[in-house]
This record gives sequence, structure tokens and C-alpha cells, in this order.
Amino acid sequence: MRKSVVASLLVLGLAAAGAGMAEQAAVSGEHGMVVSVQYLASQVGADVLKKGGNAVDAAIAVGYALAVVHPAAGNVGGGGFMTIRFADGRTKFLDFRERAPQLATPTLFQDKDGNVIPGLSEVGYLAAGIPGTVAGFELAREKYGTFPRAALVNPAIELAEKGFPLKEGGDLDFIKEVLKDLAKDPEAARIFLTDGKNVPKAGTIIKQPDLAKTLKIIAAQGNEGFYKGPIADAIVAASDAHHGILKKADFERYVPHEREPVTCTYRGYTVVTAAPPSSGGTTICELLNIVEGYDLGKLGFHTAASIHVLAEAMRHAFYDRNSSMGDPDFVQNPIAHMTDKTYAKEIRAGIAEDKATPSASLGSVAGAAREGQHTTDYVVVDKDGTAVSVVYTLNDWFGSKVVATGTGIVLNNEMDDFSAKPGVPDAVGLVTGENNQILPNKAPLSSMSPTILVRPDGKTAVVVGSFGSGTIITSVAQVLINLVDYHMGVQEAVDQPRIHQQWLPDVIAYDKGAFSEQVARQLEAMGYKLSEGTIAGASETIVVGGDKVSAKSDGKIYGANDRRSPVGAAVGW
Repeated sequence: MRKSVVASLLVLGLAAAGAGMAEQAAVSGEHGMVVSVQYLASQVGADVLKKGGNAVDAAIAVGYALAVVHPAAGNVGGGGFMTIRFADGRTKFLDFRERAPQLATPTLFQDKDGNVIPGLSEVGYLAAGIPGTVAGFELAREKYGTFPRAALVNPAIELAEKGFPLKEGGDLDFIKEVLKDLAKDPEAARIFLTDGKNVPKAGTIIKQPDLAKTLKIIAAQGNEGFYKGPIADAIVAASDAHHGILKKADFERYVPHEREPVTCTYRGYTVVTAAPPSSGGTTICELLNIVEGYDLGKLGFHTAASIHVLAEAMRHAFYDRNSSMGDPDFVQNPIAHMTDKTYAKEIRAGIAEDKATPSASLGSVAGAAREGQHTTDYVVVDKDGTAVSVVYTLNDWFGSKVVATGTGIVLNNEMDDFSAKPGVPDAVGLVTGENNQILPNKAPLSSMSPTILVRPDGKTAVVVGSFGSGTIITSVAQVLINLVDYHMGVQEAVDQPRIHQQWLPDVIAYDKGAFSEQVARQLEAMGYKLSEGTIAGASETIVVGGDKVSAKSDGKIYGANDRRSPVGAAVGW
């Protein structure tokens, strides 16, 4: 029998992938495009472009706006990654991932007997890493932006002061999911709950005056105000009062990194994507290299044969990811090996044509980490052709479920992305090795994958990202495959039901309607275990030069808000 949904791997209660979703079309623009999971934030970014800002400016403004209007995942209390491709072809990757405080240890979340304490790394101040978002945005603005800081933060301040309406399918759903934990923190309960204990009704206007004050400090002082001034002081004071280990020195020493993006090729296109401490880009490249050896167009969309190819590529890529990757400041990542096409050929040679590979046969990994699924992604292209993809996060919905007193800042629970203890399985089965153990000033391994696809002629073709833990990797890969192999339009490519295989658990998770009952029976006969549900991922996407990457350029930019983001929007001009 087919198994029920793997609880933490598949997000329940969100917009269903499959039948019953409202049809939507891609949005076209002549000069620029912004796509995010929240319509107000998308409009903020588009307004910046219209006023003459570039894609980096718009991306920063969207990020701050999402901290207000998408507080479940948008943030100034978390961190993430930004991939940039400039109009002249240069590429940059900015790493502003959260980092462990100096007092963190490998046994931080274990009791005196060495047992992992349930929930300790998920809720409360001990779960929070040092936020990187503000430093990352400042690095991007100072090096590649054109607008003054205040002009990019002011729209978010206005939204925080005037408020915005909560909608079904957006943060109301996420509040319901974490209601009990939010209600335990007086600050979070005061801001996001009615009477401090109930889920607000649809249409309720949420105002965040404390967050507005914080944003005003950021607008005026930037990193100085956040990391060395009153904001850091307030967060540390709240942490001290609640048995946390965040210290002022942790904030003062935080530095974002500019790294070289991971690159590979797929059927003549160049993939520009995330570098460690994100595992996403390297894993996507390995996955695509394996798939490249098969004619997916000939196999057909979501036939048993094509699902088999995708699942095996995912399985092998995730095994390598989980067993060998980590923060590059602490771990030597085998990027060249994992992205080598000869290595992919060797993997293909071991894949049977009509039989699933047991995950256990690939090996084992001593260690586990429960990577949060609740990131957010957005993409921007400006009039000159510069493209930006951002994925940033609090980790789980509303992060650690605490708001630092007087700041309005929802803190991340990124410490939960580390391996709490080697050998302990996690809730979603996403297993990682000792490379991802907790150490001071270390960044936890991530799946975030802001990605840009470049045409053979050197022009940007696709700008894409996703949320959803390990499903980020498989979602981005499938959007690219849908565009390149199946010649879909951008809206169709992102709206298609998806599958997900991550080595462990040894199961293909799939959206309702991803394939027929006949295909399901064929896959089961091949030895696959199947789990139907809703894959946790929404891939906001832009295609440049046409609705399809295979079409002759029409000079327009097309944006697609994934149907899995009911309050998201593509806004062009």
C-alpha cells in the first residue's frame, strides 16, 4: 500500500498542488519584473525599478518589505543567500547565512546523558543563530546598489506603521500552524494574535510599530545600528532574560561573505547557483548532470520511466550532499567531484533501467539535522538585464517563535539546521553527517538555491528560487527541466505537480495529480515506495526574452507566481 504523507517532509494545510487551483497566467513586462510570495512586497520592488533603481536595489527593498508583510519567513532576524548576474555577464553570490554564537557546542541540545532534548533547538532563544540579513543587504547595496539605504527601507517602515491585511492562504495559515508556540511568547502573541491567544480573522490589519522603529534605526545607521548598537543590545538582553547564549560580541563579529557561485551546464545552458554553506547549487548540478544522460522529452512528462530517472538522480545527489557538505570555512566541500559529468556518467551506469535503487545500498551517514522548510524566495530582473535571485529564511514558520522585546524582530531558529547529535534520525529524515555538527561561528548547511540559467548565447534565460527545505533543490531542478526539456511556458513550468526523493526516507513524495494510477502501479512494481501529499516548495520564477526558454526572443520579461503562493504576485512594468 502507498504510505501516508511523511508529516514534516510534506507541508499540509497549504494550497493544494493539483486539481482545484485557480488558473493564472504569466505576467509580462517591457522593462522589469519582480516576483515574490507576497503581493505588497512585489509592488515595492517594482516601484523601485520604476524610480530608476537596479535589480539589487529592488531585491533589498523587497527583502525588507517581506520582513513586514510576510513575517512568517520574511525577515531581518534570519539570513540567506543572493545570486546576482549582471547585464555584462559577471556573477556574484552573497552568503549572509546565520551563524552559531560563540558559546555554542556540539552537545548544546543534548541532556547530561547525551540524549537530544526534543524541541530545544526549535523554539526559544537558544534556537537562534546570529542574523545575517541586514549585513547581507548592506553588502549588496554598498557594492552593487544605486539607491541610498533609507529609500530601500522606507517602504517597509510605512507598511509596518500603517499595517496590512492578513489573508487566508498567507500568514493566517502559518499562524494557525504555530499558534501554541506563538502564544507562549508575550511579544509574539501581542503582535500576531488576537487577545494574545487567538488566530486573527481574515482581513485583520496587523501593525508593527516596534518593527517600524527597528527599521528606522537600520535605515539611518545600517550595520552599526543593528550589529553594534541598540538593536543588538535589545536582542542580547532578551536572550539573557530567557536563558539564551547570544552575546554582543557575536553580533559585532558577524561578517557576510561574497563567494564564487557554483556553475555547471545543462543541455547547453549554464547554471549559476548557490555555493556552500548552501548545498543547493552543488546538489542541483549533480542532479542535472545525471538527468542529462537521458532523453526526458522522449521518455515523456511524468511517465514511469521519467519519474524513475528523476528519482534516481535525486537519490544519488542527496546522498552525496548529506554525507559530504558543510560550511566551507570548516569543511572541504567536494564541489568539483559532485559537479563532474564523468562522475554523473558513473552514477548512471549503476542505475537499473527498471528497478529502484535501495537507498541503504548507497551507504550510511552518522548524523542528522532537521532543516526547516519555511524559507521564502523572490526574483528580480531590471531594464538593463541584471538578474537577482534571493532565498532567505527564519527556518521554520516564525522561526524560534519569539520576538525580541521592543524590537518587533522575529528571531530565527537556525540552530536547528545543525546536526544535534550524530546518528539521531530527524523528523523529516533529512540526514547529514558530522560535517554539519554545531561549532562556534559556524553556518549550518542549507538547501537554499537562488539560481540563474544562462542561454548558450550568453543572455540570462531564467531566474528562479524556491522554499521548502530539501524540496528547494528538487523544485528548482524540476522547474528548469520543465522549461528546457519539456518546453513549457514559465507559468506551466512552475505550476506543475512535483516529486521529491531525498535518499532518506527511501520514498518518492509527490503532489496530488503528479502522475496517473497506472504510473503509480508501475513505480511500485519497480520497488518504489510512494507518499502522496503537497510538496513544500513554491518557485517564484522569471523567464527573460519569451514565455518559453526555447522560443525566439520577443524582448519581454515574463514572471510567474507559483500557484502554491496564494498571496504572491508577479509585477512587471
